[in-house]
Amino acid sequence: MGHLVTVAACALRQWVLDFEGNTARIIQSIKEAKQAGAKMGSELEIPGYQCQDHFLEQDLYLHCWEMLVRILQDDALHSILLDIGMPVQHRNVRYNCRIICLDGKILLIRPKMWLAGSGNYYEQRYFTPWMKPRQTEQYHLPRRLQKIQGATHVTFGDAVISTPDTCLAAETCEELFTPDAPHNSMGLDGVEVFTNSSGSHWTLRKLGLRLQLIQEATRKSGGVYIYSNEAGGSGDRLFFDASAMILLNGEIVAQGSQFNLKDVETVVATVDLEEVRAYRSSASRGLQAAAKSTGSYERIQTAFALSSDEEDLDLRRGPSPSLEPRLHAPEEEIALGAGCWLWDYLRRSGAAGLLVPLSGGIDSCATAVCVFSMCRIVITEMQSGNEQVIRDVKRLARFSEHLPETAQDLCHQLFHTIYLGMSRQSSKDTRQRAKDLSTAIGAYHVDLDIDAVYQAQRNLIVNTLDFEPKFKVEGGTNTENLVLQNIQARSRMVTAYEFAQILPTTRKRPGGGGLLVLGSANVGESLRGYLTKYDCSSADINPIGAIDKQDLKRLIAWAEKEFEVTDLQACFTAKDDEQDMGLSYNELTVLGRLRKENKLGPFGTFQRLVHEWSDERPRTADEAAPALTPREVAEKVKRFFHYYAINRHKMTTLTPSLHSNDYSPDDNRFDQRPFLYPPQYDSWAFKKIDAEVERYERLRDKKRT
Repeated sequence: MGHLVTVAACALRQWVLDFEGNTARIIQSIKEAKQAGAKMGSELEIPGYQCQDHFLEQDLYLHCWEMLVRILQDDALHSILLDIGMPVQHRNVRYNCRIICLDGKILLIRPKMWLAGSGNYYEQRYFTPWMKPRQTEQYHLPRRLQKIQGATHVTFGDAVISTPDTCLAAETCEELFTPDAPHNSMGLDGVEVFTNSSGSHWTLRKLGLRLQLIQEATRKSGGVYIYSNEAGGSGDRLFFDASAMILLNGEIVAQGSQFNLKDVETVVATVDLEEVRAYRSSASRGLQAAAKSTGSYERIQTAFALSSDEEDLDLRRGPSPSLEPRLHAPEEEIALGAGCWLWDYLRRSGAAGLLVPLSGGIDSCATAVCVFSMCRIVITEMQSGNEQVIRDVKRLARFSEHLPETAQDLCHQLFHTIYLGMSRQSSKDTRQRAKDLSTAIGAYHVDLDIDAVYQAQRNLIVNTLDFEPKFKVEGGTNTENLVLQNIQARSRMVTAYEFAQILPTTRKRPGGGGLLVLGSANVGESLRGYLTKYDCSSADINPIGAIDKQDLKRLIAWAEKEFEVTDLQACFTAKDDEQDMGLSYNELTVLGRLRKENKLGPFGTFQRLVHEWSDERPRTADEAAPALTPREVAEKVKRFFHYYAINRHKMTTLTPSLHSNDYSPDDNRFDQRPFLYPPQYDSWAFKKIDAEVERYERLRDKKRT
């Protein structure tokens, strides 16, 4: 029996409930992987991972079986071991399952044992975990499957696949991240090849951590690890960053791209099973394997071998060499991740293009850079012959019979920018920066003033209430000032949508259509509530809504050089909001992470920061943390939680944003909290902070005396 085994991992650009399209991509991936002995795809790949409450519908389970029949009955997909993801109902219980198939037959249905239930994940809402480790039952197949299978039942549960040359087992996404992952006991029971089908979404700087966990899975006890993940945006705020990979004994031997527009990407590697066996030769590993008292896994036997003596004699074939991991810098991740997410949303939404109101500041500039990055990615994919992208561009870019050849050409057809000024109040600098940015990236630009709309709304108050509101500088009250500012802000939102609807028509785009309006509020502004409800922060989608100001500045500085777009950093001179907010953007990032990721309330946050931001703590030369007294720290903590509480209602209407950070305040699915809070300055937590400050000050005074 041979010992060289070729395996494949696939990343598929699935779309929720696109049963036929998803199945076609699965079939394409199997054909691409046919040179390998085993192929696996992403989690719940037949219906798409993000079906959410659709997983509660009986139709979905019926359609999944119908699509699986297509795969099993296709003779061209035989002679390869398949690992396919779909939900299954067993004895009236819904499970998230892997279907292990070979030559048109099901070998095993393996249900997920540890479900993802935090952050963006709600798997327990739809599925039940399999709570019987190393146990199996018989699953009664649907009638149409019985004819194909030649049997009424198949094995369902926690089992492994035994071939003449090795032993394989599946674990699913979240199981890898648990303290006692299934691969630990599987490896001790002789499993040599592990598959992991995943629905792991992208956030900034996450791939490195994911890679470490995957490497650790086989670094201690050896083995081949095949990791597949979903790709692209499949109908929600999440973007799945693919990165299919194959590892041997903790070393990467194949790694797919993190960001691309391919419907299917397959990575293949050849590994030597003898390397796994040699790696496992330590005495301690042998003792643990021999001494384990938890019982063995049921082995589903098959005569299909992943290797052969004949192929081992092929001198052109050998083990794949180890590779260094490929990781992008955060600013590259933003440009590539947001660009790919925008393209998936645009091409699948049926819209004719995109529109963003430009203010001349950092945030709207960053949104425009993300769109230009999208155009660059699309042009690169077209040049590489991506047929799906070419079809999408032909459908969207209708102003010319010829396909656009540059990112600027594509941008001019798809991307619209609009400057919504006030004739007396808007500065020439911001107006010019907006125009220069649009020209540099090729966008179709509109420059207008909204004075007439503003005056009409203001006059409603004058004529109806016989009251003339004034700005504060004109002697008006804070309320009057706020009303007039909000009239301007909300008029801009209405005008943006008005022009988004009509611009394709006025430009004489064949077929007309409407534009998606993009938002530009960053995560710090949302946390602080430093935005007007239903102003230009209200849009269809927002590519930067979960990104902090510092990362946006890094993106713009990087793009100016990488994209060869001059003067992007001119937007850095725009008005700085930090003084108005009473908190710097860096401080907002720290406070936001402590609130969400570290799960701290006001008092716990103060206890943490009174040390980290202490003016008495020794500091390094390059340290950026502020140096504050306990009272100053308390003031910032209380200011943050006060404004977070009174503005929380704004998060209920927050524009759907690309999920890029794990401290996003997105109320809709990620950050589940009330939106009406008691007054924070009267809260027990704030009183505790005040008492703690007094303790620190008494101690400081005592030290001084």
